[in-house]
Amino acid sequence: MNHPLYIAGPCSAESLEQLIATAEELNGISFSYFRAGVWKPRTRPGSFEGHGIKALPWLNEIQAQFGYKIAIEVASAIHVEQALDAGIDAFWIGARSVTNPFTVQEIADSLKGVNIPMFIKNPVNPDLKLWLGAVERIENATNTNIHAIHRGFSVYEKMKYRNDPNWQIALDFKIERPDVPLICDPSHMGGTRDVLLELSQIAMDLHFDGLHLEVHNDPIHALTDAMQQINGKELRSLLQKLKLRERNDLINDEILELRDKIDSLDKKVLHILVERMKIADQIGQLKSRNNTTIYQAKRWKELREKNVKHAQSLGLPEELVSQLLKLIHQEAIRIQASYIQHKEDHGIVSDKID
Repeated sequence: MNHPLYIAGPCSAESLEQLIATAEELNGISFSYFRAGVWKPRTRPGSFEGHGIKALPWLNEIQAQFGYKIAIEVASAIHVEQALDAGIDAFWIGARSVTNPFTVQEIADSLKGVNIPMFIKNPVNPDLKLWLGAVERIENATNTNIHAIHRGFSVYEKMKYRNDPNWQIALDFKIERPDVPLICDPSHMGGTRDVLLELSQIAMDLHFDGLHLEVHNDPIHALTDAMQQINGKELRSLLQKLKLRERNDLINDEILELRDKIDSLDKKVLHILVERMKIADQIGQLKSRNNTTIYQAKRWKELREKNVKHAQSLGLPEELVSQLLKLIHQEAIRIQASYIQHKEDHGIVSDKID
């Protein structure tokens, strides 16, 4: 199989000394780009937001000393202009920026006539169209080499990972754009260094084209994302443990038989969902006639806790069951809300029988 594309380097360019120390630890490891954040978009003010243009000469020093190609994040036309003037080799657009089409378009416009590799992360929220749209905006502006980066999606609930992998959206991206190589960012997806190998392995088994990993010479004392960064020795160990399987679509009769069973079970699940939604529809009618509120907090809490507990006794993970129940509950609310909307649209005050 083709060797995966690896991008490695610190979350932030903290100092020239830190960059050199990290670059030295990466010496001898095969990777394509040395990454470092120069402009750091932070969730709340007061945190370290990068050194900005001051850090660009430090990255030039890494280019000169080690011969590494450099990739940095850009979030505005000014960033693009300053990075191009500094001779940076590749850019990526971060998850926050991808969420805003105006920002992506500004970056795209600043790239007209420029042929520089671009890496586009998925938006913070799970929106495939926004992700595809960002790729298209860059494509329309410049004929350049584009890669997509899957870094997971923000969720409100506490999960095992910092960001929900939601692999299905990434796979849907691959179906929509098989021509765009897809890279996984297990660092931002996982949020802690202890899950990097498992996430990296899943990505490789799903035929991702590479990995984007945060590597720092002294991760514990990093100014940003200290919990998810690893040092050069740990990166070398991770890559050695990573199993790169042959990418072939040949399947045997046993796999075909198992897939047939899955198809049959999927149909049964769908039929059960239809029956459940029919009952939700009946409840919606009753609530509408009796002017009862749609959302019953106590009922939902009891339902969720009971089913999660039962699912765990069956060996199913809480995260899977919680997400599934939430989706079902949201659809039930949508169905029931339609009756309330119908009454309002037709000026019906109440048809409750006293």
